[in-house]
Amino acid sequence: MTLLAVMSLAIWVYLLLGHGRFWQSGPDLPHRHPATAPSVAVVVPARDEAPVIRESLHSLLAQDYAGPFHVILVDDGSSDGTGDIARALGDPRLTVLTGAARPARWSGKLWAVHQGIEAAGAADLLLLTDADIVHDPSHLASLLAQAESGGLDMVSEMVRLACDSWAERALVPAFVFFFQLLYPFTWVNKPSCRTAAAAGGTILVRRQALERVGGIAGVRGALIDDVALAKAIKRVGPIWLGHATQARSVRPYPGMGDIWRMITRTAYVQLRYSPLLLVATVLGMLVTWIVPPVVAMAGHGLGRLCGGLAWAMLALSYLPTLTRYQRSWLWAPFLPLVAAFYTAATVAAAINHHTGRGVAWKSRTYQANRA
Repeated sequence: MTLLAVMSLAIWVYLLLGHGRFWQSGPDLPHRHPATAPSVAVVVPARDEAPVIRESLHSLLAQDYAGPFHVILVDDGSSDGTGDIARALGDPRLTVLTGAARPARWSGKLWAVHQGIEAAGAADLLLLTDADIVHDPSHLASLLAQAESGGLDMVSEMVRLACDSWAERALVPAFVFFFQLLYPFTWVNKPSCRTAAAAGGTILVRRQALERVGGIAGVRGALIDDVALAKAIKRVGPIWLGHATQARSVRPYPGMGDIWRMITRTAYVQLRYSPLLLVATVLGMLVTWIVPPVVAMAGHGLGRLCGGLAWAMLALSYLPTLTRYQRSWLWAPFLPLVAAFYTAATVAAAINHHTGRGVAWKSRTYQANRA
């Protein structure tokens, strides 16, 4: 146990000092206006989004942006009247498309996005956003200003997620924290670093850059589509990833089961469906998250000291994210329990895959190497 505690402490020394300052919970997209106002097409893929689509579209149509912009909603086989709700808005800047049947080897969302981009004409930039995102009036202008100031081909944000139910308060801040751990934003934003990621709720991309990587068709089967697209774009130009202060998700996750299903959708995909990577990940999670509190409470001597220090370090690393989500710092010592939940969901995702149940989302099931 002492050796494991020493290993845990060494891991946390590295994470805090050498892992891209992932814990800092930044940067934020600044409020500002661009010097120019190029044309923008906003593409919204939507499947069964009736509870949230009206609010989302209203926010997009209310953007305070000096340039021409048009919103294209692609109704991806909704059965709840999503498309009818959108058409009822009657705004000439909004086009509602009925999505065509999904071809083989395409994920449902990316096929919808592809159709929206095809309908966008010659817009200079494309804003790809989810149907559950509500945007402040200044959001589009701020995204354009960020792209303009940095000469960026892609600007993306981790939008503020809903954090109202007990399950959301316990698990959602950790989702953001673990995403930052996987993809430190400072590394993503450094052109010389290979790390690339985006958050699918808000992705602004230059049309020319997208065309250089073969368009959405280049990542058509990806289930972690935002990261796949970011990797492709970063190969041809600089990208930026930060936190949103001008956009938020209104999709609720009222129970732990809802968050469990969200995690199992992509957790094993992230590991490339590899049993070896799964075993390595589980062992790594145990040493990084579970060993510190266990040894701190049940160990002795050097082991207890190292375990206690590692536990304190992981708790401290979580504080900026808790502050962002206005959660009490008392949640921080319990982060190992949340990590155990995420680890169990990853194992469940692997079991689903190897028993033939695949990845289920929006009433669709995907298998490895299939769409």
